[in-house]
Amino acid sequence: MATPAAAALPLRGRVAIVTGSSRGIGRAIAVHLASLGAKVVINYTSNSAQADLVVAEINSSSPDAAISVRANVSDPESVKSLFDAAESAFGSPAHILVNSAGVMDAEHFSIADTPVEEFDKIFSVNARGTFICCREAANRLKRGGGGRIILLSSSLAVALKPNYGAYTASKAAVETMARVLAKELKGTGITANCIAPGPIATELFFAGRSEEYIKGVVEACPHGRLGKADDVAPVVGFLASDSAEWVNGQVIPVNGGFV
Repeated sequence: MATPAAAALPLRGRVAIVTGSSRGIGRAIAVHLASLGAKVVINYTSNSAQADLVVAEINSSSPDAAISVRANVSDPESVKSLFDAAESAFGSPAHILVNSAGVMDAEHFSIADTPVEEFDKIFSVNARGTFICCREAANRLKRGGGGRIILLSSSLAVALKPNYGAYTASKAAVETMARVLAKELKGTGITANCIAPGPIATELFFAGRSEEYIKGVVEACPHGRLGKADDVAPVVGFLASDSAEWVNGQVIPVNGGFV
């Protein structure tokens, strides 16, 4: 039976890398994992000030529990340096990878009108970036128990709405990677799962969307509201814990019943 301290801090002694965690869903996930006892690497691509604010928030209650590392998930050497930094800072291989970095086109093109450059940008981060991070994690996460790979998809991969073709296709690739990776990691003690949030009130969601569209989304949700990043983070926290060891190769909707 777990001690009260272990139950309160189920991720104590574990190192988590959360990509795209300077804002939005990634930020909420990083803060939540830290509250469960994890040492956390806050990854960002361009805005160091935002990342530093997240680090300061975490370290204010858990000293030396977080660092920030700039890394482009679509670049293999950059991702390697991200894992190197985690090991150097916390003296341990990473136990947990949460791949939250992602982009969406603000124009919401139909497939017929999607510029190839826009498609390439989306796939470079969402699909290629996920692949590179998964490859690094599959080779470097701690084996023997507690290893967790958690990827972020989207409810659009099921909803299949018009004008999100490139984005939806990139997230379908993410879901496939999670399922395949779970089987490939047999015997390592590392699980691989994917969560698929519904509409979440973040900058990524609001970009390029009208008030009328947002109102329609709210009305379509059984809860009558947009999701919050804090609705998603506890699900990731569960998947990162020992309690989720028997959850593997799954795509878990976190959408309030929207789809």
